[in-house]
Amino acid sequence: MSKNFIKLLSTLLLVALFASLVPSAFAANDILIGIPDDATNGGRAIKLLESVGLIEVDSAAGWTPELKDVTKYLYNVEIMPTQANTLPATLDDFGASTINGTYAIPTGLVPSKDGLAIESQASATTEDGNPFVNVVVARTADKDNELYKTIQTAFQSDIVGQYLIAKYSEAFIPAFDYKDTDKSNDELLALIDGYKADKADKTVVKVGVCGASNDHWKAVQYVLDQNNANIYIELVEFDAYNLPNEALNSGDIDLNSFQHKAYLAKEVESQGYEIETIFDTLMAPLTLYSKQFDSVDALKAAAGEK
Repeated sequence: MSKNFIKLLSTLLLVALFASLVPSAFAANDILIGIPDDATNGGRAIKLLESVGLIEVDSAAGWTPELKDVTKYLYNVEIMPTQANTLPATLDDFGASTINGTYAIPTGLVPSKDGLAIESQASATTEDGNPFVNVVVARTADKDNELYKTIQTAFQSDIVGQYLIAKYSEAFIPAFDYKDTDKSNDELLALIDGYKADKADKTVVKVGVCGASNDHWKAVQYVLDQNNANIYIELVEFDAYNLPNEALNSGDIDLNSFQHKAYLAKEVESQGYEIETIFDTLMAPLTLYSKQFDSVDALKAAAGEK
């Protein structure tokens, strides 16, 4: 019996106990909807469920509401925070789940084909910019490093923009303007995925990353080499999201690229890190997936109005 299954079973038992103690909270046949259990992505998921008309949320909570900020359930659904990386594997156990690109990609989920609803990046825009745009982060003292400006130019290029779309099947999209190159998607994928960079005599820049979806840095390296930038990107992989910011702040790596602005802001506030965004990279919108329903309307019909 897997640890993920045991954790899910324990969560379901707790929900059942809660329902027995507070009968009016949720009905026995409420449709379960899984959301990430971390504060930021959980808040994004709640906003997505609000956007499709399943719930109402206190506007004072901003873009990172918690379950306590849900003011009304419009349909008979129950929202269950769950460890984010288990949501694809446990999709059969929920009526629907909100899953981000990091975990959707390896399972073959495609937003436009498989999703019931996709988080609107435009509607998440604030006066400080989209809080869910992923970024490259540097130590504040090094933010104006000319090497990093060269990397920004390479990252925010047409080749990288087209590669992001071609490689990640809509789960990741560029957070910068770009135009398609004269190569087809298949040609570009073959070029970049097969590209081998030479590290010799180049300035090494260590970039901390998380997750399995970092192949677009090969495209960045390709552009750097085409521009004779004499920079070699060395990816340093971390297995937990709290580690790359700590490593960057302490000087173990030069940059990191794994988080959106909202997560970075919370980390800086809570940990006192002296790090900051130097440029935008991509967006990884949350998508509502289901194996039981083929549309939000079908989910609503099954759940029934409150």
